[in-house]
Amino acid sequence: MRSVRYITVLLLVSLASCQTVLEPDPVDLLVDELVLNEPNDVQPVRLGMYNALRGTAASTIIAGDFTADYIQFNGTFTDNREFGNKQITAANSVVNTLWGALYRTIYVANFILETLPGVAGVPESTRKQVLAEAHFMRAWANFIGTYTYGDIPQVTSTNQAANRNIGRTARATILASVLADYQAALADLPAVAAGSTNVTTNATYLNKATCQAALARFYLYQRNWAQAETLAGQVIASGIYALETNYSDVVLKDFTRESILEVGYSLSDDPGTTATSLNNLLVGRREVIPSNQLITTLVSTEAGTRRETIGFNVQNLRGSDNGWSVRKYGTASEDNNNIVLMRLAEMYLIRAEARAQQGKITGAAGAVADLNVLRTRANAPAIALTAQADVVLAVERERVYELAFEGHRWYDLVRTGRAQAVMSAFSPNWTSRFELWPIPQSEIQQNPALAGKQNPGY
Repeated sequence: MRSVRYITVLLLVSLASCQTVLEPDPVDLLVDELVLNEPNDVQPVRLGMYNALRGTAASTIIAGDFTADYIQFNGTFTDNREFGNKQITAANSVVNTLWGALYRTIYVANFILETLPGVAGVPESTRKQVLAEAHFMRAWANFIGTYTYGDIPQVTSTNQAANRNIGRTARATILASVLADYQAALADLPAVAAGSTNVTTNATYLNKATCQAALARFYLYQRNWAQAETLAGQVIASGIYALETNYSDVVLKDFTRESILEVGYSLSDDPGTTATSLNNLLVGRREVIPSNQLITTLVSTEAGTRRETIGFNVQNLRGSDNGWSVRKYGTASEDNNNIVLMRLAEMYLIRAEARAQQGKITGAAGAVADLNVLRTRANAPAIALTAQADVVLAVERERVYELAFEGHRWYDLVRTGRAQAVMSAFSPNWTSRFELWPIPQSEIQQNPALAGKQNPGY
């Protein structure tokens, strides 16, 4: 397992406007020198853990949407050509970046879980909350890791020598640990009152509803429809979050009322020039652009105002460039350069899918009602389907309209068993091996326990 070299700590303080973010200068902490000996050490290490989570965000969006049918290649970089042409290799730098970011998050979470219980003088309420946050972060990273790479090493300590020689652990075991960590987090994360206007509490930092939302997604992937419906319903009913009246606010603003978990950037640290910067890839260099198929979908009447996810500029229209770009990820000086990891609309879609799979189709507590909440917000025509199979497919389409370029598409197609049918029609290069990303080649070379253990086909 790669030795994690540094964590950049950044304190995010949201002002009353809910839009401006102030941050102090970054503080580099060598992981080998992380200090958690006294109460004053808790906050810096805690913020380092949140920053580690932030490091996973862009690569997770790339995994979810670049691997699938949302993009076509339009640039010069080999990594992006692999995504566009569906010829992904184990040497792809983004494959490596996400792996490293996930295990960096796990490492800092493990450090807190190992060390904080023995630190004297920490208020018990603080200790319980930060330990709960560490459980959540480890669960989040392992969940993404196993659904991206398959069986992954289960790292539960900060012993770096041992961590460099851990083999692959079965997904079922990883997911059991994810559930245990989420349940531990749920018990001690703070509750937030309905109608709270403190978006830093609601979206930047974890609370019980954040964990309920993550569990709703967990149970959806597990096909535990009853639990997915219940957890998503609890988040919806909590009153903490509200759908924005105008979908354009979801695209063009940070820290909206429906944001459940969001990672923020400021003028001083926006990753506008990094290899995985979404603005750089999607808007600046336009290394990848929305696929023609997705454009047709998003500009349809069925999508309603969700078409605002993408925009057209005739000056970009040349050769194979269709002139379209993604609008969701702005520059450092714009008000939409954050990355939203969960928002309320997803909870409606989770509940709709769970209800549809249980045969709860019509009526106030049916899947169609949940879909129409989002369609009404988007000024799209209401649907009136009654057949279960039709509603399940309607949920899939609605997730495209509502969640495009938020990192869900590839994971959705794989978990529903639809990847081969959809993706083979999209690209002649698609094969079933792309239902998992490869283990990064550098990890295969550095970790003896991974030698000869690559995913099939890579």
